Amino acid sequence: MSRRHLHYRRPLLATLAAFAVLAGTAAAAPAATPQASPVAATPLGALDDTYYQDALGKSGTALKSALHTIISRQTKISYSQVWDALKNTDQDPANPSNVILLYSGRSEPKSDNGGSVGQWNREHVWAKSHGDFGTATGPGTDIHHLRPEDVTVNSIRGNKDFDNGGSAVSGAPGSYTDSDSFEPRDAVKGDVARMILYMAVRYEGGDAFADLEPNDRVSNGSAPYIGRLSVLKAWSQEDPPDSFEKRRNDVIFDQYQHNRNPFVDHPEWVESIW
Repeated sequence: MSRRHLHYRRPLLATLAAFAVLAGTAAAAPAATPQASPVAATPLGALDDTYYQDALGKSGTALKSALHTIISRQTKISYSQVWDALKNTDQDPANPSNVILLYSGRSEPKSDNGGSVGQWNREHVWAKSHGDFGTATGPGTDIHHLRPEDVTVNSIRGNKDFDNGGSAVSGAPGSYTDSDSFEPRDAVKGDVARMILYMAVRYEGGDAFADLEPNDRVSNGSAPYIGRLSVLKAWSQEDPPDSFEKRRNDVIFDQYQHNRNPFVDHPEWVESIW
């Protein structure tokens, strides 16, 4: 069995990484996601008065149902269009010619995308085999859960569920994996959780696609489930939305799909539904 990390070690690792940056030794620490101010951000109050008005005051299944109706109104893009979209949504705020890789944390040239070793490709955070939707327009092209990632690291993650523990992932400092799960670096744990839960609300069995749901298991295989829900909920609390994630949500809403990830705007809704 693979080694499981003790829960309390994660905050300690994050603290040590932050100290390393201050001390000028950041090369040895997991890369943090650069922060950027949201682009033309819509104030949350304005969103609550308009976009989310039918969800306010609800909880549990009623909230989930209301959010499903709201976020299902979206513009869909093709899988080939995802390349250009990710070059915008995941742009490095410190270098507009680059994107930030999700698990690796590296800044890579936008032009270095493809399928060869050393390039970056399109990572389905909700693994496309979990529900067998492939790259079909819909869940297979929904950029709320598609992110740039190093080709080799993407292959290592494969279609594994998410959980704590395992061995260090080469090329992705701070990430761990074992035979049945993948643990991303601390700086994007909440991002991963909120992307998974977005997918569970958006895809409820309509649109000719499977009903995607989180559960508290790993090794879900081809079933339309991903775990581990209890860990994802903890990650969402430990790593709240930052400016990079908020900007990404705004760009997708303003320029591409015209829908939002509600858990980026209202992270407290995670606990309300699950």
